[in-house]
Amino acid sequence: MDLQSLFTTLHIAAGTIALFAFWGAAFLRKGSTAHVRVGQAYLAAMVTLLAVAVPLVVERIADGRPSGWFLAYLLLITVTAVWTSWRAIRDKRDYARYTGLPLRVLGVLNLGGGLAMLGYGIALGQPLFIGFSLIGVFAGRDLIGMHRKAPVDARWWMREHLNGMTGNAIATHISFLSIGLPRLLPDLSGPVLMNLAWFGPLVVAFGVRALILRRWEKTAARAEAAVAARRAAARHPDGAPATP
Repeated sequence: MDLQSLFTTLHIAAGTIALFAFWGAAFLRKGSTAHVRVGQAYLAAMVTLLAVAVPLVVERIADGRPSGWFLAYLLLITVTAVWTSWRAIRDKRDYARYTGLPLRVLGVLNLGGGLAMLGYGIALGQPLFIGFSLIGVFAGRDLIGMHRKAPVDARWWMREHLNGMTGNAIATHISFLSIGLPRLLPDLSGPVLMNLAWFGPLVVAFGVRALILRRWEKTAARAEAAVAARRAAARHPDGAPATP
């Protein structure tokens, strides 16, 4: 087995583990020991997948294939998603640390990479390149300016973790649908599957993220209201209004 075949096999194996670990963590109770352990397995699989993807991307660029630069860009935005989903949990009590130099560097790289891919996609007439370029542009813009803003609330890290996991979900499912599934079921390969493989996870992931955020924000608002009510009751146990 040559190096390219070895890296491709490792990439597919890591992607398969990541796919199962992603859904395992999704169905486990958030914050439980099992959720944390499966999440760690997912992180390890994604790091392996990204590491073995580097030589495959370099080879495509060296061969002069346009897809090489696109895959390099996808590698960048996936690294960003893995980083933010991990660091949001590790730094959830330290917003300044989370929004430090590494995040700002990733923001600059995402913004620059997104703009470059936008121009590249327009030059080649590639809607796929153009569509995905917007992820880097908007993500980069947000990451660069985060350190200048105060966190929205005490659970800012949950939003950041969810944002990162949305990116991870897109990368994991694109990898499976565009690489793994055609190998398992060759009869399904073709342009229809390829378009579905690239744009399907993007649409579904952002839709699910919007629903989860809406549900989470309603739950958080009810919890804050309950805390405020308990504090008010503690200040005025007899129910009488406060006197000036």
